[in-house]
Amino acid sequence: MGEASEPIVKLFGWFDISAEVITMFVMIAVVAVVSLIVTRNLKERPGKFQNMIEAAVEYLDNFFADILGKKYARKYLFYLASLFAFIIIANYSGLIPGVGYFRWFKAPTSSLSVTLGLSICTFFFIQIAGISMGAKHYLKHFLTPIVPLILMDEFIKPASLALRLFGNIFGEETVLENLYNIIPIGAPLIMMALSLIFCAIQAMVYTMLTASYLEEFIEE
Repeated sequence: MGEASEPIVKLFGWFDISAEVITMFVMIAVVAVVSLIVTRNLKERPGKFQNMIEAAVEYLDNFFADILGKKYARKYLFYLASLFAFIIIANYSGLIPGVGYFRWFKAPTSSLSVTLGLSICTFFFIQIAGISMGAKHYLKHFLTPIVPLILMDEFIKPASLALRLFGNIFGEETVLENLYNIIPIGAPLIMMALSLIFCAIQAMVYTMLTASYLEEFIEE
């Protein structure tokens, strides 16, 4: 349960390519194309699409500024916004009709290996951000009588982030699948509508906790 899907393709006879990886490749391609479209046609008077993208970026900037302050929110927005975009798109990919039954595609965040890898990247990003503030500033975070607990907490955080995201998305997909088998008409549509909100909340919670952990290291 929660393991990555069976390998679909073997790259160079060595690397296993699973459904989660294929879905992530598709996600990256879509985001890259959208980014090119937006950045190549920027206008002083934005159209509806550009206006929507700018509003989303501004909302995230203000959201993280409430946690980190304006200076550091702008400095680390590239990672936090990318993290949010990746998670919310990955979550929503599982709601596309037929994805759960098509072996080539699967919501990446419904696999523990993906959420754990994401959380490990976040762990190192936070540590590097803390070190960039200066060795003295970084070490001050650990200068406390309960340093063993602080160290343990640092390693528990990525595991907690990974398990929380995986558990919620995997549970939501499991409920939706079982509900479809029991009541194939009507009920799954209601659940999918609720999942649109639920998936966005999970992406926001993950990035909010990441920003909070980051704030502990960079606070002056």
